[in-house]
Amino acid sequence: MVHSVSRQSITGDSGPGGAAQSGASRVPGAPPRHRGPSPTARRQRRAAFLFLAPACVMVAIYVIWPILSTIRISFFNWDGMTDPSFVGFANYVELFHASTFYTALKNNLIWLLLFLLAPPMGLAVALYLNQAVAGIRIVKSLFFAPFVLSGVVVGLIFSWFYDPTFGLLALILGHGVPVLGDARYATPGIIFAALWPQTAYCMILYLTGLTSLNAEQVEAARMEGAHGWSMLWHVILPQLRPTTFMAIVVTVIGALRSFDLISVMTGGGPFESSTVLAYYMYDQAIKYYRIGYSASVAVVLFAIMLVYIVYHLRRMLSAEQ
Repeated sequence: MVHSVSRQSITGDSGPGGAAQSGASRVPGAPPRHRGPSPTARRQRRAAFLFLAPACVMVAIYVIWPILSTIRISFFNWDGMTDPSFVGFANYVELFHASTFYTALKNNLIWLLLFLLAPPMGLAVALYLNQAVAGIRIVKSLFFAPFVLSGVVVGLIFSWFYDPTFGLLALILGHGVPVLGDARYATPGIIFAALWPQTAYCMILYLTGLTSLNAEQVEAARMEGAHGWSMLWHVILPQLRPTTFMAIVVTVIGALRSFDLISVMTGGGPFESSTVLAYYMYDQAIKYYRIGYSASVAVVLFAIMLVYIVYHLRRMLSAEQ
Protein backbone atom coordinates (compact mmCIF):
# COMPACT_ATOMS: atom_id res chain seq x y z
CA MET A 1 0.00 0.00 0.00
CA VAL A 2 2.76 2.41 0.89
CA HIS A 3 4.55 1.54 -2.31
CA SER A 4 1.43 2.20 -4.44
CA VAL A 5 0.76 5.59 -2.79
CA SER A 6 4.29 6.78 -3.25
CA ARG A 7 4.23 5.66 -6.89
CA GLN A 8 1.04 7.59 -7.53
CA SER A 9 2.48 10.69 -5.87
CA ILE A 10 5.67 10.44 -7.97
CA THR A 11 3.93 9.87 -11.32
CA GLY A 12 1.24 12.47 -10.55
CA ASP A 13 -1.71 10.08 -11.26
CA SER A 14 -4.23 10.99 -8.61
CA GLY A 15 -7.12 9.15 -10.12
CA PRO A 16 -9.33 9.59 -13.14
CA GLY A 17 -10.21 13.18 -12.24
CA GLY A 18 -6.57 14.14 -11.83
CA ALA A 19 -5.64 12.53 -15.16
CA ALA A 20 -8.44 14.46 -16.89
CA GLN A 21 -7.35 17.71 -15.33
CA SER A 22 -3.74 17.08 -16.33
CA GLY A 23 -4.76 16.26 -19.88
CA ALA A 24 -6.95 19.34 -20.02
CA SER A 25 -4.12 21.60 -18.89
CA ARG A 26 -1.61 20.27 -21.46
CA VAL A 27 -3.32 19.43 -24.75
CA PRO A 28 -0.79 18.13 -27.29
CA GLY A 29 -0.50 20.46 -30.31
CA ALA A 30 -2.54 23.25 -28.73
CA PRO A 31 -1.21 26.78 -29.50
CA PRO A 32 0.28 28.63 -26.54
CA ARG A 33 -1.75 31.36 -24.96
CA HIS A 34 -0.67 34.85 -26.03
CA ARG A 35 -0.88 37.52 -23.44
CA GLY A 36 -1.37 41.17 -24.38
CA PRO A 37 1.32 43.79 -23.86
CA SER A 38 1.95 44.81 -20.30
CA PRO A 39 0.93 48.27 -19.06
CA THR A 40 4.58 49.34 -19.13
CA ALA A 41 4.95 48.27 -22.77
CA ARG A 42 1.74 50.11 -23.67
CA ARG A 43 2.99 53.28 -21.99
CA GLN A 44 6.33 53.03 -23.79
CA ARG A 45 4.58 52.53 -27.13
CA ARG A 46 2.29 55.48 -26.47
CA ALA A 47 5.27 57.65 -25.55
CA ALA A 48 7.09 56.62 -28.74
CA PHE A 49 4.07 57.57 -30.84
CA LEU A 50 3.84 60.95 -29.09
CA PHE A 51 7.52 61.66 -29.74
CA LEU A 52 7.23 60.61 -33.39
CA ALA A 53 3.98 62.46 -34.05
CA PRO A 54 5.53 65.97 -34.58
CA ALA A 55 8.12 64.59 -37.02
CA CYS A 56 5.45 62.62 -38.89
CA VAL A 57 3.26 65.72 -39.17
CA MET A 58 6.20 67.77 -40.48
CA VAL A 59 7.08 65.10 -43.05
CA ALA A 60 3.46 64.86 -44.15
CA ILE A 61 3.13 68.64 -44.57
CA TYR A 62 6.52 69.49 -46.07
CA VAL A 63 7.39 66.28 -47.97
CA ILE A 64 4.39 64.05 -48.74
CA TRP A 65 1.92 66.81 -49.56
CA PRO A 66 4.30 68.72 -51.91
CA ILE A 67 5.10 65.48 -53.76
CA LEU A 68 1.42 64.66 -54.25
CA SER A 69 0.65 68.27 -55.19
CA THR A 70 3.47 68.30 -57.78
CA ILE A 71 2.17 65.09 -59.34
CA ARG A 72 -1.31 66.61 -59.53
CA ILE A 73 -0.08 69.87 -61.08
CA SER A 74 1.86 67.96 -63.74
CA PHE A 75 -1.47 67.03 -65.36
CA PHE A 76 -2.50 70.67 -65.79
CA ASN A 77 -1.52 73.56 -68.02
CA TRP A 78 -0.94 76.39 -65.55
CA ASP A 79 1.04 79.62 -65.57
CA GLY A 80 0.76 80.16 -61.81
CA MET A 81 -1.76 83.06 -62.13
CA THR A 82 -4.78 81.99 -64.17
CA ASP A 83 -6.99 79.00 -63.54
CA PRO A 84 -5.27 75.69 -64.39
CA SER A 85 -6.68 73.61 -67.24
CA PHE A 86 -6.48 69.83 -67.23
CA VAL A 87 -4.39 68.44 -70.11
CA GLY A 88 -3.75 64.87 -68.92
CA PHE A 89 -0.42 63.45 -70.06
CA ALA A 90 0.22 66.23 -72.59
CA ASN A 91 3.05 67.69 -70.50
CA TYR A 92 4.79 64.32 -70.34
CA VAL A 93 4.34 63.74 -74.08
CA GLU A 94 5.89 67.13 -74.82
CA LEU A 95 8.67 66.48 -72.32
CA PHE A 96 9.69 63.17 -73.88
CA HIS A 97 9.75 64.81 -77.33
CA ALA A 98 11.92 67.77 -76.24
CA SER A 99 15.60 67.61 -77.19
CA THR A 100 16.55 69.74 -74.18
CA PHE A 101 15.14 67.07 -71.88
CA TYR A 102 17.50 64.43 -73.28
CA THR A 103 20.44 66.84 -73.08
CA ALA A 104 19.60 67.50 -69.43
CA LEU A 105 19.16 63.77 -68.77
CA LYS A 106 22.53 63.01 -70.38
CA ASN A 107 24.19 65.71 -68.27
CA ASN A 108 22.58 64.26 -65.14
CA LEU A 109 24.09 60.88 -65.97
CA ILE A 110 27.50 62.52 -66.45
CA TRP A 111 27.04 64.24 -63.10
CA LEU A 112 26.10 60.93 -61.53
CA LEU A 113 29.14 59.06 -62.87
CA LEU A 114 31.74 61.73 -62.08
CA PHE A 115 30.17 62.78 -58.78
CA LEU A 116 30.58 59.24 -57.45
CA LEU A 117 34.29 60.01 -57.24
CA ALA A 118 33.51 62.02 -54.10
CA PRO A 119 33.03 59.07 -51.66
CA PRO A 120 36.37 57.35 -52.43
CA MET A 121 38.20 60.68 -52.42
CA GLY A 122 36.53 61.59 -49.14
CA LEU A 123 37.56 58.22 -47.70
CA ALA A 124 41.17 58.75 -48.79
CA VAL A 125 41.28 62.19 -47.17
CA ALA A 126 39.61 60.87 -44.01
CA LEU A 127 42.17 58.06 -43.70
CA TYR A 128 44.93 60.62 -44.08
CA LEU A 129 43.44 62.95 -41.49
CA ASN A 130 42.68 60.15 -39.01
CA GLN A 131 46.18 60.28 -37.58
CA ALA A 132 47.70 61.65 -34.41
CA VAL A 133 50.14 64.03 -36.05
CA ALA A 134 51.19 67.47 -34.89
CA GLY A 135 49.17 70.18 -36.61
CA ILE A 136 46.54 67.78 -37.97
CA ARG A 137 43.72 69.99 -36.65
CA ILE A 138 44.81 72.84 -38.89
CA VAL A 139 44.90 70.48 -41.87
CA LYS A 140 41.42 69.20 -40.98
CA SER A 141 40.06 72.74 -40.89
CA LEU A 142 41.52 73.41 -44.35
CA PHE A 143 39.83 70.32 -45.79
CA PHE A 144 36.62 71.13 -43.92
CA ALA A 145 36.41 74.71 -45.25
CA PRO A 146 34.78 73.90 -48.65
CA PHE A 147 31.84 72.23 -46.91
CA VAL A 148 30.79 75.42 -45.11
CA LEU A 149 31.04 77.57 -48.24
CA SER A 150 27.85 78.44 -50.09
CA GLY A 151 27.33 76.96 -53.53
CA VAL A 152 27.20 80.49 -54.94
CA VAL A 153 30.62 81.26 -53.44
CA VAL A 154 32.08 78.03 -54.85
CA GLY A 155 30.62 78.86 -58.25
CA LEU A 156 32.14 82.35 -58.24
CA ILE A 157 35.55 81.03 -57.13
CA PHE A 158 35.71 78.51 -59.96
CA SER A 159 34.31 80.99 -62.47
CA TRP A 160 37.31 83.20 -61.71
CA PHE A 161 39.57 80.14 -61.76
CA TYR A 162 38.36 79.21 -65.27
CA ASP A 163 38.43 82.75 -66.65
CA PRO A 164 40.51 82.62 -69.87
CA THR A 165 41.92 86.14 -69.41
CA PHE A 166 43.04 86.42 -65.78
CA GLY A 167 42.09 83.07 -64.23
CA LEU A 168 44.50 80.83 -62.38
CA LEU A 169 43.98 78.03 -64.92
CA ALA A 170 45.18 80.34 -67.71
CA LEU A 171 48.28 81.19 -65.67
CA ILE A 172 49.01 77.49 -65.06
CA LEU A 173 48.55 76.45 -68.69
CA GLY A 174 50.13 79.58 -70.16
CA HIS A 175 47.10 80.30 -72.33
CA GLY A 176 43.39 80.82 -71.79
CA VAL A 177 40.90 77.97 -72.17
CA PRO A 178 37.20 78.95 -72.31
CA VAL A 179 36.05 76.11 -70.11
CA LEU A 180 32.64 77.57 -69.32
CA GLY A 181 32.19 78.93 -72.83
CA ASP A 182 32.80 75.65 -74.63
CA ALA A 183 29.99 73.09 -74.82
CA ARG A 184 32.55 70.26 -74.56
CA TYR A 185 34.09 71.43 -71.28
CA ALA A 186 31.29 73.27 -69.48
CA THR A 187 29.67 70.28 -67.74
CA PRO A 188 32.95 68.59 -66.63
CA GLY A 189 34.20 71.98 -65.41
CA ILE A 190 31.12 72.52 -63.25
CA ILE A 191 31.31 68.97 -61.89
CA PHE A 192 34.97 69.48 -60.96
CA ALA A 193 33.92 72.58 -58.99
CA ALA A 194 31.10 70.65 -57.28
CA LEU A 195 33.43 67.83 -56.27
CA TRP A 196 35.36 70.19 -54.01
CA PRO A 197 32.65 70.67 -51.33
CA GLN A 198 31.14 67.21 -51.88
CA THR A 199 34.48 65.51 -51.14
CA ALA A 200 34.71 67.53 -47.93
CA TYR A 201 31.23 66.34 -46.93
CA CYS A 202 32.10 62.69 -47.57
CA MET A 203 35.32 63.21 -45.63
CA ILE A 204 33.31 64.34 -42.60
CA LEU A 205 31.05 61.28 -42.85
CA TYR A 206 34.03 58.92 -43.01
CA LEU A 207 35.86 60.67 -40.18
CA THR A 208 32.78 60.13 -38.03
CA GLY A 209 32.64 56.47 -39.09
CA LEU A 210 36.33 55.91 -38.35
CA THR A 211 35.83 57.04 -34.76
CA SER A 212 33.26 54.27 -34.22
CA LEU A 213 35.37 51.37 -35.47
CA ASN A 214 35.66 48.27 -33.32
CA ALA A 215 39.18 48.57 -31.92
CA GLU A 216 39.25 44.90 -30.90
CA GLN A 217 38.68 43.72 -34.48
CA VAL A 218 41.35 46.07 -35.77
CA GLU A 219 43.84 44.91 -33.16
CA ALA A 220 43.05 41.24 -33.79
CA ALA A 221 43.55 41.72 -37.52
CA ARG A 222 46.85 43.50 -36.88
CA MET A 223 48.02 40.59 -34.73
CA GLU A 224 47.12 38.23 -37.57
CA GLY A 225 49.42 40.17 -39.89
CA ALA A 226 46.84 42.30 -41.73
CA HIS A 227 48.05 45.73 -42.72
CA GLY A 228 47.72 48.22 -45.52
CA TRP A 229 45.27 47.28 -48.27
CA SER A 230 44.24 43.98 -46.65
CA MET A 231 43.39 45.78 -43.39
CA LEU A 232 41.38 48.39 -45.27
CA TRP A 233 39.50 45.95 -47.51
CA HIS A 234 38.71 43.17 -45.02
CA VAL A 235 38.42 45.04 -41.69
CA ILE A 236 37.87 48.78 -42.11
CA LEU A 237 35.53 48.95 -45.10
CA PRO A 238 33.06 46.28 -43.83
CA GLN A 239 32.61 48.31 -40.65
CA LEU A 240 32.18 51.49 -42.71
CA ARG A 241 29.41 50.00 -44.88
CA PRO A 242 26.60 52.15 -43.34
CA THR A 243 28.75 55.26 -43.77
CA THR A 244 29.50 54.33 -47.38
CA PHE A 245 25.81 53.81 -48.05
CA MET A 246 24.99 57.24 -46.64
CA ALA A 247 27.80 58.89 -48.60
CA ILE A 248 26.67 57.29 -51.87
CA VAL A 249 23.00 58.16 -51.35
CA VAL A 250 23.77 61.78 -50.47
CA THR A 251 26.17 62.06 -53.41
CA VAL A 252 23.63 60.63 -55.85
CA ILE A 253 20.92 62.98 -54.60
CA GLY A 254 23.34 65.90 -54.89
CA ALA A 255 24.23 64.90 -58.45
CA LEU A 256 20.59 64.62 -59.53
CA ARG A 257 19.43 67.87 -57.93
CA SER A 258 22.47 69.95 -58.98
CA PHE A 259 21.33 73.50 -59.62
CA ASP A 260 23.20 76.29 -57.83
CA LEU A 261 26.60 75.92 -59.52
CA ILE A 262 24.98 75.64 -62.95
CA SER A 263 22.92 78.75 -62.32
CA VAL A 264 25.95 80.76 -61.16
CA MET A 265 28.59 79.50 -63.59
CA THR A 266 26.83 78.96 -66.94
CA GLY A 267 23.06 79.49 -66.61
CA GLY A 268 22.60 76.21 -68.48
CA GLY A 269 24.71 77.37 -71.44
CA PRO A 270 26.32 77.61 -73.78
CA PHE A 271 23.27 76.78 -75.91
CA GLU A 272 21.72 74.70 -73.08
CA SER A 273 24.67 72.28 -73.24
CA SER A 274 25.23 72.25 -69.46
CA THR A 275 21.61 72.21 -68.30
CA VAL A 276 20.33 69.44 -66.04
CA LEU A 277 16.83 68.38 -65.06
CA ALA A 278 16.70 70.55 -61.94
CA TYR A 279 17.78 73.67 -63.85
CA TYR A 280 15.49 72.81 -66.76
CA MET A 281 12.60 72.59 -64.28
CA TYR A 282 13.48 75.99 -62.82
CA ASP A 283 13.96 77.51 -66.28
CA GLN A 284 10.50 76.45 -67.48
CA ALA A 285 8.74 77.56 -64.29
CA ILE A 286 10.43 80.90 -63.57
CA LYS A 287 11.31 82.19 -67.03
CA TYR A 288 8.44 80.85 -69.10
CA TYR A 289 5.69 80.47 -66.44
CA ARG A 290 5.01 76.84 -67.40
CA ILE A 291 4.26 75.47 -63.95
CA GLY A 292 2.55 72.28 -65.15
CA TYR A 293 5.34 71.41 -67.57
CA SER A 294 7.93 72.16 -64.89
CA ALA A 295 6.06 69.86 -62.48
CA SER A 296 6.29 67.03 -65.02
CA VAL A 297 10.08 67.49 -65.11
CA ALA A 298 10.12 67.38 -61.30
CA VAL A 299 8.09 64.15 -61.27
CA VAL A 300 10.50 62.47 -63.70
CA LEU A 301 13.48 63.60 -61.60
CA PHE A 302 11.81 62.33 -58.43
CA ALA A 303 11.13 58.95 -60.06
CA ILE A 304 14.80 58.59 -61.03
CA MET A 305 15.90 59.42 -57.49
CA LEU A 306 13.34 57.05 -55.98
CA VAL A 307 14.41 54.09 -58.12
CA TYR A 308 18.08 54.58 -57.31
CA ILE A 309 17.54 55.05 -53.55
CA VAL A 310 15.20 52.05 -53.26
CA TYR A 311 17.74 49.91 -55.12
CA HIS A 312 20.54 50.85 -52.72
CA LEU A 313 18.28 50.44 -49.67
CA ARG A 314 17.39 46.90 -50.74
CA ARG A 315 21.06 46.10 -51.30
CA MET A 316 22.02 47.40 -47.89
CA LEU A 317 19.21 45.54 -46.09
CA SER A 318 19.99 42.27 -47.87
CA ALA A 319 23.69 42.65 -47.02
CA GLU A 320 22.92 43.22 -43.35
CA GLN A 321 20.57 40.21 -43.21
